Amino acid sequence: MGEPVVYKRCGCSDHDRACPDLADEGHGSWYFAIQVLGPSGRRERVRRGGFRTAEHAMRAARELAAADDPGGVSAACTVAQWLRHWLATLQFVRERTRQGYADHVRIHLVPGLGRIPIAELGPVDLRRFFAGLTQRRNRYGKALSPSTVQRVHATLRVALNEAIREGLIDTNPARRLGLPRTRRPHAQVWTRSRVAVWQATGQRPAVAVWTTEHLTAFLDYVREDALHTLWWLAALRGLRRGELVGLRWVDIGLETRELTVVQQLIHVNGRLQVVPPKSEASQRTIALDTETTRLLRRHQQRQHQKGLDVAGWVFTREDGQPIRPDYLTYRFRYLVAASGLPPVRLHDLRHGAASTALAAHVDPCTVQGQLGHASIVLTSDTYTSVLPELHHEAAEATARLVMSTARRAGHRLRKRTIRLRRRRTTRPPR
Repeated sequence: MGEPVVYKRCGCSDHDRACPDLADEGHGSWYFAIQVLGPSGRRERVRRGGFRTAEHAMRAARELAAADDPGGVSAACTVAQWLRHWLATLQFVRERTRQGYADHVRIHLVPGLGRIPIAELGPVDLRRFFAGLTQRRNRYGKALSPSTVQRVHATLRVALNEAIREGLIDTNPARRLGLPRTRRPHAQVWTRSRVAVWQATGQRPAVAVWTTEHLTAFLDYVREDALHTLWWLAALRGLRRGELVGLRWVDIGLETRELTVVQQLIHVNGRLQVVPPKSEASQRTIALDTETTRLLRRHQQRQHQKGLDVAGWVFTREDGQPIRPDYLTYRFRYLVAASGLPPVRLHDLRHGAASTALAAHVDPCTVQGQLGHASIVLTSDTYTSVLPELHHEAAEATARLVMSTARRAGHRLRKRTIRLRRRRTTRPPR
C-alpha cells in the first residue's frame, strides 16, 4: 500500500480544484486518497474529505491505513474492516458458531454496511439496512425468514459490543434496534386433514412430525438403503445429524446396549472437523433397545464384509470415509420425496423421536436426557409435539375423572335428598 495523497478541494461548481481561492486558508477543505482493503477483499481507492488542515487529513489517512493491519484497528476503520478483524481475533466460540458469524458478515453485513466508518454507524443506517434485509430473497427465491434477520442482527450486536470494549465506539447502535419478533414454530403432526391440504395445495407446516404409521412406512421403504440403520437411529433415539456421522464403534456398547455421544462432525471451510457436542448436556449416554442393537450388529457385519475398518466410523461412504452432515440432509429429502410420504426435514425426526417416546409414556426427564437438552423447558416447549393418540388418551382420562367424581357426588347427593325428604314427612305440623 502506497503513501496517502492529501489535497484541497472546494465546492465551487465552476472552478473545483483550479479555484484561485483555494490558496486562502478559510476556503475549501482538505481531502485524502488511499488504497485500502475493500469489503470485497480487494484493494480499493478510498477518498474522504472535510478536514480543516492537511495535517488532520494525513492523520485520518494513516489511521485508516492502520485499520488494514491485522495486528490492530482504529476508530477510523470501516465496518467491513472491523468485522474482518473481529472474526480474525474471535476466540472461545464453537466452530459452527464462528462459521455462522462469518456467513452473516460475508453475505449480509459487509455488502450492506461495510463502507460506513464504524464511528459514524448509527441507528438510521441500521434501520435502512434491516428494512432492505427483510425484502431480500435467498437463492431459492424466498424472502429471508424473521429468524434469519434476527440472527444477522445478533451477529452485528456481538461484533459492535466487542468494538466498544476495544474503545472504537462508545455505544452500540444495534442494541435497541426494533425488529419483528419471532416465535419458535411448534411441530405439527401430519394428521389426515393436513395431509389432504398438502396434497391439494402443497401447503405444509413449518415444522412437521410424522405419525407412527408414517414413520414405520418410511423405515420399511428405506430398509434396503445403505443408511437404513442411521435413519432408524435418528428416528427412535433423536440424535443430531452431526452426532450421527460422528459416531464411532468405540462409542457403542453392543453388549451393554448403550451409545455414548462424545463428539460430532461438522463441515467447515471445505473440510470435516471433529468437535465436541453442541453443549455439555449433549454429551450423554443413550440406552438402546434390542432391535436397534440387532440392526447395529448387522450393519457392523456388512462393513466387515466390505473390508471397511469396523473399528472406525459407524456410518461411512462406500470408501470408508466419514459422511458430510449436509449429505444426510440431501439424501433424506430425496428418500422422503421418493416414498410419497408427507414431507418432513431430517431434524424433524428429532421432534418425532420425542413425541413417540412421550406417546409410549416415557418420563419427560428421560426424554430430556435422550435428546441432550440442558433444560426440561426446552424439551417440552420445542420437541414434544405429542401425537394425536396421546391427546385422545389424555382427554379420555380427564373425562373419566370428571364423570367418576360426578357419579360419586351424585350418589351422596341422592342419599342426602332421601334423608331430608324423610325428615320433612315425619316433622309434626305447626
